Amino acid sequence: MERSSWSSRSTFILAAVGSAVGLGNAWRFPGLVAKHGGGAFLFVYLIAMVCLGIPLLMMEISIGRKMRSGAPGALRGINKKAEWIGWAATSNAFIIACYYAVVFAWVILMVFMSYKFAAFTNLPNMSERLNAAKNLWAQTIQTTGTVTGWSTISIPVIICLLIAWGLIYYCIRNSAHSVGKVIKYIVFMPIIILVIMAIKGLSMDGAMEGIKRLFIPDFNALTSPGIWVDAFGQVFYSMSVMMAIMFAYGSYLSDDSNIAVDGLIIAFSDIAVSLLAGVVMFSTMGGTGMLDNMSASGVSTAFMIYPQTIVSLTNVGWFNALFGVLFYLCLVTLAIDSAFSIVEGVSSAISDKFGFQLKKTTIGVCIAAGIISLVFTTGAGMAYVDIVDNWTNQYNMVIVGVLECIAVGYMFKTSKVLHEVNRNTGKIKMPSWWFNAAIKVIAPLLLTILVCWNLGSLFTSGGIYGAADGYTLASNIWAGWIITILAFLSGAIMRIIVKRNKKFREREENFKGWED
Repeated sequence: MERSSWSSRSTFILAAVGSAVGLGNAWRFPGLVAKHGGGAFLFVYLIAMVCLGIPLLMMEISIGRKMRSGAPGALRGINKKAEWIGWAATSNAFIIACYYAVVFAWVILMVFMSYKFAAFTNLPNMSERLNAAKNLWAQTIQTTGTVTGWSTISIPVIICLLIAWGLIYYCIRNSAHSVGKVIKYIVFMPIIILVIMAIKGLSMDGAMEGIKRLFIPDFNALTSPGIWVDAFGQVFYSMSVMMAIMFAYGSYLSDDSNIAVDGLIIAFSDIAVSLLAGVVMFSTMGGTGMLDNMSASGVSTAFMIYPQTIVSLTNVGWFNALFGVLFYLCLVTLAIDSAFSIVEGVSSAISDKFGFQLKKTTIGVCIAAGIISLVFTTGAGMAYVDIVDNWTNQYNMVIVGVLECIAVGYMFKTSKVLHEVNRNTGKIKMPSWWFNAAIKVIAPLLLTILVCWNLGSLFTSGGIYGAADGYTLASNIWAGWIITILAFLSGAIMRIIVKRNKKFREREENFKGWED
């Protein structure tokens, strides 16, 4: 089966940047900064990016290119016993795709609902404006904010969810070919809009108070395990590593690609957009006097707090409505390339393993994830997005990071992977001391400590089942613990499927590893 490939180096870079730069940059990053002492989180985030984010990004891309396969096949190529780790990453990505598509649908819905900002602006006083804007989203999606609100369902959200999945499939229907055609039109749009919004935010009175909150650290926050786990989880989430995506994207690269340089471009682009989004959020909130209302929840920030900010910008209704449309269009463009890259990582892994046609596999993945994502369109949807997002990012993704590094560093040779990273580069190379230290020492040790530290904190404050987030014990068990367990059992499930099918067994026997 002929493998799809990127049409050019720039197409790959734009696609990888588009995957990395998503909603996580626009509202998750500012929300976490607000949660963890402002600049203190930024400090830890930059450490995490340099120590682990960049080396792990290059590691996944290079293994994907060498093995010409998605995450499970790529990791099987370095050691047969490591394949299940790739399936854990793929399964976790599938879970993320299910709820991310609903967040995408919420963004689409807010584009259409932004016309109401004009009417809100004309209300008699500011408190009425703010209350109307704050309640708009909750009323539109009919959320109860609890885990028991299954009886309500939002038809507008379902319609927007269908649009979201249609857009996701359209963008990756022909894998790298269709991604390349789409990405060049949308990757720069959010950056342009964010720059305009940053200029507007910085021009407001009080904006500098927000900028100080963003960049000046509260070092007391560094004693909390949450800030470290959130920072490393955000790096993985934002950079699209530990999610099967970069293995798939690397598998479409040509042999002459320069992974060392391209990896740096992708990483620093991601950092730049995160900082730009932070400037937009904090300057605007400072300018509207709402810094103390910022939430650690990105969902709350984007859909409940930001509408209040938008109706506070001016006294001109049509201008505020137009600004709202532009803001949520920005989030649409950020969401779509991240969403389809997550699905691409999943469908590529399944297609490579079982020899299914990639286009049909993509349809199947979209349908399956689309059906599951309906759960998040109910009144309990927002609560379950919060729970599942917490577990997939703070636990699953970090554990996958530990396992991938053990596989490469101790079940294989980092020197061979590093050679693949630096194979086509000139003066700019990934240093061996940096790469080896990150893969063999820093990542396994630090991430293991952070996971244990975070679990210890969870058990201490929420009991052995971990219900410390304020949600019910039952919701944490089935939306947290059970989903996590299934993600890490997915490799064993795939082994059973392969063993019971002769065609799949023969395909596996013909698989060629790194040394072959």
